[in-house]
Amino acid sequence: MIKPQALLLDFGGVIAEAPPQSDISDRLINAVHRVVQGAVDRGHIAAALTAASDTYAKWRDTQPTEIPHEHLWAGIVAPDWPETARQAVRREAGELSRIWAHRVGWQVRPGIPECLAAGLPVAVVSNTLSGAAHRDFLDQAGLSPLIAAQVYSDEIGLRKPDPGPAAEGAARLGVPVGRCWFVGDSMRRDIACARRAGTGAAILMRSRRTATESPPPGVTPDATIDDGYGLIALLSRLSSPAP
Repeated sequence: MIKPQALLLDFGGVIAEAPPQSDISDRLINAVHRVVQGAVDRGHIAAALTAASDTYAKWRDTQPTEIPHEHLWAGIVAPDWPETARQAVRREAGELSRIWAHRVGWQVRPGIPECLAAGLPVAVVSNTLSGAAHRDFLDQAGLSPLIAAQVYSDEIGLRKPDPGPAAEGAARLGVPVGRCWFVGDSMRRDIACARRAGTGAAILMRSRRTATESPPPGVTPDATIDDGYGLIALLSRLSSPAP
């Protein structure tokens, strides 16, 4: 592996991880209920969100583009709601998506603060329904000043494994993509994206999700690590003089 000039890091499973939880929280249901001013009851809202979550999950696994917030809410969550309610969720689509994407109990993974502070430029490159939710967490965790760029699928319209997000992250750092390491926890999305983009190395960081995925044929990482400390150790070995 080449010594990198920059790092491209996935968010969920690499920078942070949350306990398993439902996509549809009471907070989200209540927020939608307020937005539609009670025109749709909470039971119907919960059922619509559950169905939309299933539709979105299928989209994530098959499409290289991200669903725009307005289409998700007006076209998938609320297509048969009263028009006033449908237009209300369309207007508030960005904020509702931020609430949907938030995960209770997000925790910074071990070694990540030390890795971010090590001196290499870092870009977050993440598939997400709402990059705003990730930005909020990074601000609250005090990590934002250590991150030079943040690239989210809902903001650029492309999802990993499309190579576009990795290429965009490298471009925002001003570093050739071939001089970057890409670190992610998904073989199907992150490692495949890194290979398609031509990054200098593709590093798999194990998370709870990693073991649940079947790797795509012919896609393998250059190295596998357990957390940020493992990444620091890899970088240190490349920086150390040969014996």
